[in-house]
Amino acid sequence: MSTLDFSDVAPSAVCAFHDADLERSAGSAATFDGSSSVWRWIESNHRCNRLLWDEEDQARRRDVPDTAIAANKRAIDGHNQRRNDAIEKIDEALLERLAGVSLAADAWHNSETAGSMIDRLSILSLKIFHMRAETTRNDATEDHRAACREKLARLELQRQDLARCFGTLLANAAAGRAFWRVYRQFKMYNDAKLNPYLYGGKR
Repeated sequence: MSTLDFSDVAPSAVCAFHDADLERSAGSAATFDGSSSVWRWIESNHRCNRLLWDEEDQARRRDVPDTAIAANKRAIDGHNQRRNDAIEKIDEALLERLAGVSLAADAWHNSETAGSMIDRLSILSLKIFHMRAETTRNDATEDHRAACREKLARLELQRQDLARCFGTLLANAAAGRAFWRVYRQFKMYNDAKLNPYLYGGKR
């Protein structure tokens, strides 16, 4: 693969992977290019988002003990840390391909990284998947299904717009007309050396 070849992470490929992964329960198997390091992290990011979605749903329950909700919250914390780690790894892998590109003097500095955009595409795929399920619920009213169809259309448009922006960023970066940096998340609340409630600074 050429250093500047982003065809494997084209927006259509990323969205297709996200959708196929969510359809696994219906018999479809998600596939990705295991030889490409970036795909390892795209898959990891999406898996974390799937797990986060389920835990977030469960954390809203009112019919279980508080200990169950606390377990959900701790699981959310872990999945979210791994999700953010994967975003950084995606950015590192993509920027490695761009190492030899000379930037134009007026190159656009994109404030949102490519990894963050892939993460947002993953979350939108989850919203689309679950909203689509709401449009076919037999136990819901037609008003509910109609409202969900309208929301589904908006979500699909949002993903189309974001996918186009992602593709534009990759193309411009490959041509030296745009760039982004790896932004470290520094989740201080997860670090026992930085969270004062964990290292003993507060009670």
